[in-house]
Amino acid sequence: MSTTTPVRSAAPATRSAASGAPRAKRQPASRWLVLGVLSLASVYFLAPVWWLLVSSTKTSGDLFSGNGFWFGHFALFANLREVFTHQGGIYWQWLANSALYAVGGAGVSTLISAMAGYALAKYAYRGREFTFNTVLAAVLVPQPLLAVPLYLLFSQLHLVNTYWAVLLPSMVSPFGVYLARIYAASSVPDEIIEAGRIDGAGELRIFMTIALRVMTPALVTIFLFQFVSIWTNYLLPVLMLANDKLQPVTVGVVGWQAQRAIGPTAVPFNIVITAAMVSAIPLVVLFLSLQRFWRSGLTAGSVK
Repeated sequence: MSTTTPVRSAAPATRSAASGAPRAKRQPASRWLVLGVLSLASVYFLAPVWWLLVSSTKTSGDLFSGNGFWFGHFALFANLREVFTHQGGIYWQWLANSALYAVGGAGVSTLISAMAGYALAKYAYRGREFTFNTVLAAVLVPQPLLAVPLYLLFSQLHLVNTYWAVLLPSMVSPFGVYLARIYAASSVPDEIIEAGRIDGAGELRIFMTIALRVMTPALVTIFLFQFVSIWTNYLLPVLMLANDKLQPVTVGVVGWQAQRAIGPTAVPFNIVITAAMVSAIPLVVLFLSLQRFWRSGLTAGSVK
């Protein structure tokens, strides 16, 4: 008995080891496949960014000679000086306009989205589902389709070629309402709202002091998406604004690019590239500074 028992117990172990060997070989292969796909995707998305960074450090002559993905004569500071002094320093005005449109529009849009999403999630009233379905339908409508109708509407209101022509459409975000509604329904406990009501707090105070704080991760996401959408928007400002001093940086840089081969007023190509690089810096800074709000919810442990 003692001599046969080790043999019988060793056989299953041998079979399990033998059966486990192929699985151990398959796991690294799948892991390498995933890493390869992610590496290709990273190269695909980061290659244009690297080209933009490298090209912004070159002179106009170096852009069309040598390796486009490597440095030439370092002229970044000279390019930056030309960007911010060209045409009387109008680039500063374009950046200020973009900041006004993006910060103002995204801030108001985030607040409206939070209020609408909270109401759709926490209040039962007739027509709530119809309202939410209308918001979903608005999410599916491409924004460029609304540019011409908005222009015709604002021309009747005499708002074309004013700051309001870009600010007002930027204050509405159907996707923001949808995201705020989903997040409020899942992350704002009804028990907290009832506790606030029992303590004598009004609905506005409950929303401002409790719901907004709990919904912070969703609100940051809404603000970021809307900020990026407004900052990179081109079609609406180019339709609404004819005055150069009202245009955002996207329209201004495209205008410089169109002038880069027109006589004595031509804008050098390296200046256009450097201006495009500078316009992307606020987006990168915003992403890096707000990403910590997405990592955890604020209601962990709030309800026992």
